[in-house]
Amino acid sequence: MSDRPGISSPERASALALELRTSLGKLKRKLRSQAGHEDLTSSQVSVLLRLEKDGPASVSNLARAEAMRPQSMSAVIAPLEAAGLVSGTLDPNDGRQTLFSLTKMCRKQIQERRAAKQDWLTNTIQTRLSAQEQKKLTAALEILARLVED
Repeated sequence: MSDRPGISSPERASALALELRTSLGKLKRKLRSQAGHEDLTSSQVSVLLRLEKDGPASVSNLARAEAMRPQSMSAVIAPLEAAGLVSGTLDPNDGRQTLFSLTKMCRKQIQERRAAKQDWLTNTIQTRLSAQEQKKLTAALEILARLVED
């Protein structure tokens, strides 16, 4: 984006925000395609990542964490279970509930997909960006990190 004279600061910030969201969205889609996530919905990916981070959880706990109704979460979990990505066991504290966790196969796929994304991005940075551009990217990442600080 060029720094055009006559554009007010709020207009420039709005244009930057739009360009940033667009570019990050494209990068996210490209990384997903490299990792083979096309067959999973964003809700399914979110549940898998939550189970990886937080450990086993019931449908109701997952629904609460994802701001969904339990019935909707059941519809997200069912295909994950059918695909062998999650498995359920009875909750030892409440036998009426099932706790879902990632299967070993799923954990392996997550590691492989992360490696594929990392490899693609590393190779793309090395082959498409000059040393000067890589330095600029480093500076931009520092600025992006400041944007998301709490």
